Order: sequence, then C-alpha cells, then structure tokens
Amino acid sequence: MGTVLSDVSLELPVSPVLPALVSALTADGCAVLVAPPGTGKTTLAPLAVADRVDGRVVIAQPRRVAARAAARRMAHLLGERVGGRVGYAVRGDRRVGPDTRVEVVTTGLLVRRLHHDPELPGVGAVLLDEVHERQLDADLALAFAVEARTTLRPDLWLLAMSATPEADRFAALLGGDRPAPVVRAEAALHPVTRIWAPPPRPVAPPGAGRVDPVLLDHVAATVRRALDERDGDLLVFLPGAGEITAVTRRLAGLADRVAVLPLHGRLPGAEQDAALRPAEHRRVVLATAVAESSLTVPGVRVVVDAGLSRVARTDLSRGLGALVTVPVSRAAATQRAGRAGREAPGAVYRCWSAGTHERLAAQPEPEIATADLTGFALELAAWGSPDGAGLALPDPPPPAALAVARETLTTLGAVDADGRITPRGRTIAAVGAHPRLARALLDGARRVGADRAAELVALLAEEGLTGRGDDLTAAWRRLRTGVDPGASTRWRSEVRRLRAALPTPPPVTEPEEQASAQALTDLGELPFVANRNSPRSPERTPTSGAKRPRDDAGTAGAGTGSGGAAGSSGAGAGGRLPDDLAAGLLVGLAYPERVARVRRAGGTAYLMAGGTEAELAAGTALAGVDWLAVAVADRSPGAPAARIRLAAAVDEPTAREAGGPLLCEEREVRWGDGDVVAREVVRLGAIELVSRSLTRPGPELLAAALRDGLRREGLALLDWTPSARALRQRLAFCHRALGGQWPDVGDDALLAAADDWLGPELVAARRRADLARIDVTAALRRLLPWREAARLDELAPERVEVPSGSRIRVDYADPAAPVLAVKLQETFGWRDAPRIADGRVPVLLHLLSPAGRPVAVTADLASFWSGGYRQVRAELRGRYPRHPWPEDPTTAAPTRHAAPRRR
Repeated sequence: MGTVLSDVSLELPVSPVLPALVSALTADGCAVLVAPPGTGKTTLAPLAVADRVDGRVVIAQPRRVAARAAARRMAHLLGERVGGRVGYAVRGDRRVGPDTRVEVVTTGLLVRRLHHDPELPGVGAVLLDEVHERQLDADLALAFAVEARTTLRPDLWLLAMSATPEADRFAALLGGDRPAPVVRAEAALHPVTRIWAPPPRPVAPPGAGRVDPVLLDHVAATVRRALDERDGDLLVFLPGAGEITAVTRRLAGLADRVAVLPLHGRLPGAEQDAALRPAEHRRVVLATAVAESSLTVPGVRVVVDAGLSRVARTDLSRGLGALVTVPVSRAAATQRAGRAGREAPGAVYRCWSAGTHERLAAQPEPEIATADLTGFALELAAWGSPDGAGLALPDPPPPAALAVARETLTTLGAVDADGRITPRGRTIAAVGAHPRLARALLDGARRVGADRAAELVALLAEEGLTGRGDDLTAAWRRLRTGVDPGASTRWRSEVRRLRAALPTPPPVTEPEEQASAQALTDLGELPFVANRNSPRSPERTPTSGAKRPRDDAGTAGAGTGSGGAAGSSGAGAGGRLPDDLAAGLLVGLAYPERVARVRRAGGTAYLMAGGTEAELAAGTALAGVDWLAVAVADRSPGAPAARIRLAAAVDEPTAREAGGPLLCEEREVRWGDGDVVAREVVRLGAIELVSRSLTRPGPELLAAALRDGLRREGLALLDWTPSARALRQRLAFCHRALGGQWPDVGDDALLAAADDWLGPELVAARRRADLARIDVTAALRRLLPWREAARLDELAPERVEVPSGSRIRVDYADPAAPVLAVKLQETFGWRDAPRIADGRVPVLLHLLSPAGRPVAVTADLASFWSGGYRQVRAELRGRYPRHPWPEDPTTAAPTRHAAPRRR
C-alpha cells in the first residue's frame, strides 16, 4: 500500500478523529464524517484512508474548482506536484500518473465512471465530499456508489463527508439495514465574531431579475468598512458572476491598497488558482457559493456576506429554466462565516439584520426539488432504475418534473415507453452533456460538420463562455479568434472532448440517408407542454382533425444532409450552411420549441414555437431579426414574457428544418372572433406560417365549432323570441315544481344537451347567422317527452281565467313563484288564489288598482280579504268612486268595467 499520511505533519481539528474514522471504515466498510468548515476533512481524510486501503482513493467534489484546489492542497502537503501520489480529473482536465493513490474528481465524472464499470476496478475507497449540498450529480453518485458496493463490491469503502450535522439520513442511506457509523469532528478551531450590517435603506427583494444596485452599493461600502476595522484578507460572498463584476467596479478605487480578485466557476483554471494561492499583499476575493465549502482561501480573516444565493428553477409548463436569486439559508450562512475562522480568529459582516436571520430557511433547497431533471432521468434509466425506486437517493424526484423529463427523453428516442434506456439513449448519455445538447451534437454533426457541431455544443454546454451578449454566433466567432484566451482555452478543451465523443459513422448511401433523416424527425419531437393552456396557443375544437406532418418535414427534420428546406435556401456553396445558420440549426435541434418568429417587423417581441412569448433586451443587435433560434431564455414568475438571453438569427427555411418535427398542416374548423373560422393552416408549433380558407368543411366539424361558440358566448347567439322565452320559463317552473321528469332548461343544461334539442338545425348551420335563424320554441319542445308535452298547458298554463272571465297571462320569470297580475275588481268571488302544477303551487297574485298599479301581493287570498283589503278599500274608494268596493268581496260580482259616468 505504501504510506501517505505519515508524510504529512499537519494538525487540524479533524486529525484526532481520523483513527476512529479508519476503524469505522475497516469494521463496516462505510461511514459518515461530519466536520464543520475549516477542520481539514477534505485534505486529511483522503490521505488517512489511502494509508489503510488497497487501491486508489477517489474523492468526489461537486465543483471543478474545489476538486483542483483539494488536489493541489494535498500534493503541497506531501511536497509534490499534482499528478504524483495525488491527482485530479475534471471535465477536460486530468492530471494523474501511475503512482497516484488519491484522485479528486467531480461528482459528475464519478457518475460517468460508475456507468462505465460499476465495479470501479482498482479503486479501494470512494469519498463523497460535501454531500449536504445536494446537487443532482452528488445525489446520483451517492445512490449509484451505495448500490455498486451492495451488489458488486462489498470490499469497497464508502465515506460520505458533510459540513452540516444532518448525518442520520446519510448514515441510513449508506448502511442499508444498519445505519453507517457517524464520526464527528469538533467545531472550527478559531472563533468568528458576527457583525450585523443591514443596508441603511430598503432593498428590493431578490428574484429572477438583477440584484438591487442599492444592495451592491452597500456590499462595497461594507467591504471598505471591514478593511478599515479588521486585518487580513477579505472573502466576499455574492450570488453570481454579474454581481462580482458590478462590485469589482465599485471597488476600483481600492486598487492602491488591495488586490480585488474574482472567484467563480466561469473563470479559467489559472484565474481560479490565483485566488486560492497565498499572497504577500492584502486581497479582497469576491466569490460565489463555490467558496462556501471545501475550498480554503488562504489569508482570509474577514467574510462579507451579501446574504444571497443563486439557484436554478424550472418552469415545467414552458420548458424554460431560470436562475433565481434567493436569500441564503442559515446553514449556508454558517458555512460562509466559517471561512473567516479557518486560520485565525476572524469576523463575518452579514449584510442583513439579526431578525432577518431568524426568518431564513434552515437548510438550502436540494437541487432535485427545483432543477430540470432530463439529464438526471437519463442517468437513472442508464443505471436501470428509471424511476429511482430502490436507490439510496436522499429525496425521491418530484413526480411532475420526472414525468416531463421522461417525456422529453422518449421523444429524443433515449428511453422507451417504459422508461428503459435505448441504444440511442446510451449514445446520448455517453456524450456527457445535457441530453438535448447531446442530441444536437449527434444529429447536427452530419448536417454542419463534426467540428462545427462540437464547437457550438461546447459553447452551449459551458456556462459563461458566451460573455454578456445575446448573439450566439458573435460569441462563437470571438472564441475562434481567441480574443479571450482563458475562455478560448476552456472552450477548445470541451470541443476536443465532444469531438472525441462523436461516433464515426459508416458511409451513408442516399436511400439510407433519407431513412435516417425521417427517423431523426420521428425521434425529435420534443414536448412543448407550454402551449397546452397558453392563451396564445391555437384554439381547436376536439374534433377539428388531427395534425398531420407535412411531406417536407421528414427530410428537413434532423439535419442529416438530406437537403431539407434550409439546405436548399440557406446553404452556401456546395450545400454548406453559413455559420449563423449552422448555429441556429444546432440550437433548434436541441430546443425545437424555442424557434421563434418576430411578432412585428423590426420589433423585439417574439413568439416561440412552444407558444411562449419572448422578448429581446433593449439595444440588442438581434432586434428585428425575423427568426431566432433561442438557446437560453428565462421567465420571471408573473412576467408576461420570457427574456431571451442567448439566440442565433436564422431564416425561415432553417427554422423549418430545425423545428421540423413541430411542422404540421391542420384543417382547422373552430369558433373565433365571434364566428366560425374554417381554414387550412401550416404551423411550426404555435407559429402560424400559412393560412388559407377551407371551402368545404365537414358538417360535423362545423357543428363542433358552433357548439364551442355557444359555450363561449352563451345562448344569446340564438334568437329568443317572446314565445321561446315564455316556453323556457314555463319549463323551468315545471322542472322545479314537479321534478326530474321535466327537463332542466338552465344555461349549463341547455348547452350540455345542445345536440338533443338543437340537433337538426345545428348540423345544418354553417355560421353564426344560421344560429339566429333557428326556431328556438320548436327546438325547446324536443326536450319534452310526449306525455309531459300533452300536460304542459294543464300544469303550467300560459293564461288563467279569473272570475271576471278575463284570461290573464301568468308570468313564470321566477320559477319558484309564478305571478298573475290582475285588477282587484276582477277577482271578486275568489276565496283562494288559484293553484297550478296539479295544485301544488299557488299563483302569486299581484292585485292591481283600477289604474293598473299594484296595491297588494299575496298567495293567500283569504287572508287578504279578511285583513288587508279593508285598508286598501279605505284608501282607494274615494279615488276610484266609479269602481265597486264592496264590504264582502267574496260574494260580490267581479267586473272588468267601471260604472258609467252620471250625466
């Protein structure tokens, strides 16, 4: 085995527990090490394990910068260069040698190795560092390593290391039937003084937009304050690279006092290393969350914490991601503060109040709860567990996000209907990029060339390479020219990796090429569930006819060189696409639902094929371009449109080729703009390309559209004559008074039964005007069975004969109380009000004066005669002397007329 640890003479807080840790691993084969920041777990634990285990020790870190830094730190302690007994491997950069005993890798790379050979030959121990950060690759590495140890390598040592005290859940995951032993190190060696430094005036809450400049001003002011009040280097935590740049500008006046250095994942390795090396002069290091754990920035005695973190959020309905700024959790704030006490007593300036701190979330949200799970789902499928069941995942994937991811993978051809990985899926997984980008690389290489495809996918896959602009083609050209040497080096390294990942295709004959193009089209239809409920999406009746792919979609779908639309229109000499169209085609192959057309010529508003509105930023060079292939867009919660962050200009033929699977021709018969619309439409997803009138739509489609119009605009589309309205009111009364054998004629019921009572007329109708010609009275009578129809006039008579002989119309406007408005003198002789509906319902009498004005309302006529009538008689007999006002109206003769005037 050789010795490693014995070569290191360094005492850190983790050192006393290392013997117990090795003993636990020797006895159980797995363990959890809980050690706060600054205790040395990342540096000394791997060396201690390597001294006692056969085979190489692989330690997995969530971030590349942390992996390189940890390897350099351990190599430095051994007095060696990286690549000797300690090495590292990250994407595009590997430094190991035949004598390497400890290898630091990223968690993503460990996942790839487990897929390649889950037995991990030659590896004696796997150490998973910072498992509490809960990144997707870290969760997968833990789950796969546990299963590999359980089923294939019981001799493999497995250690999970965390800086937070949530050890029990990881112990249970590692140990299976019996929890793994937990070894705990003491807290940080040096005390850290907390200083609450909230902004002097209110700051806008964080979200998807930019951080409030007021807060950035305050952070810069707090840095100046800390430089005056404290000794040592400063480590400043900010949410992202943009904020680091903004605060760097605000600190420009400090150049004569201190060096201001950035530290984030987008920087080239050399610049990251510069921030991690000791320096003779005083420094201010502006860092993202990459410096929360694992990394030691030497010389730091002061931390200034802006209190913000940037996390990924996915809009499942639109397929858009966004980086959202959120308040830091209390656990993360504690880790950040610990950076100040690693080497000596320190201080942390927190740019929020103590009261605000108590309201922070206890722990950060795990990435699995918010991120796009397409790559995660492909990893599960490649492992043989499509839903993750039975794996040692700290949290199960959210069902909705996993379902969307599975749908995407199915349409890519990466998994079958049961979620099992296909041969194409294994090819996509082997690329080591997001499945959408892997699809673009594999399918686009034959259309634009392997080198250009690798260059573009590398540009899309490597965060931060495009700079601050939104023009993808311009960024590609900048990298080619090497204007930014650091970014170009990163980019070219990734290009080489992707180029090597491309399989070497056999020569393709013309028939095979056409078949391949059709197959890629069939596989390429990515879901754009955004539009299913989008107000901008096409409105169709359920029977408006199925979409059918256009003939040109098959050959223009996936870019196999078969000479689709873009090939004939946008290609240069020899059929080669120019760079701008090649860039757009590759983006479209990855994100066909993000192909977008300008809303108004010369504007910045676009409609994407997925149905989502999108806007370019003001002042962009892409403004007014007719077509875009959008690579990056995000949408703030509640915002009416997404913001386009990165796109390539394309022409319409290339847009059709890129979005070929979404290209369809529809026979559309629907209700729109207040009438029936019948047309043939060519669409690219939600984008309407061509529209022409449909001259002979089928009667069933027309009827469905008219039914939809009735549902949307209501029964007022029909001509409700007084007769029809009165019949409906009488039927409503019978339904209420006599029960279910009488039809319900409420709006909802009539709309639901439109085929029953409007059937023949509805089938014959072709437009809105035809609905107004329907005889509604005759149509309503179709709802009545013959027995009820025969008794309608008996049960709900249109008119009732009163004692005077008049036949007075009954008003059924209120089905609960039909009204008979009659002059009082015409009711003399009635002892009780008449009853209808087989005597069940008394008619509500509105008794009128001789002038026709209401003087009483009653359904109990006997009570009125004995009581209220006397008062009415006293008030009105003087006013209407020519009309009779007998003392006993029940025995008086009814009359319609007044007594003649005396001459």
